[in-house]
Amino acid sequence: MAAYKVYFKESVEKDFTAIPKKDLVKILRRIKALSENPRPSGCEKLTGRERYRVRQGRYRIVYSIEDEVLAVWIVKVGHRKDVYR
Repeated sequence: MAAYKVYFKESVEKDFTAIPKKDLVKILRRIKALSENPRPSGCEKLTGRERYRVRQGRYRIVYSIEDEVLAVWIVKVGHRKDVYR
């Protein structure tokens, strides 16, 4: 399987500032793993959207996949209660 390139929406940088460093390291490791397998075990497709989410501890990573160009776009990262607002 070819590796996907990971892109970040500009607003994700702001999401990262609110996350403690020890959690952020784990989140970034999980995002890197999406480049090898964008639909890992435990990912869920969001209803009504072409987006997916995976959990990393108490945080959620919301992303979209473009299979035609092998790209994963990270859309939102945050605490589970804040992600869906």
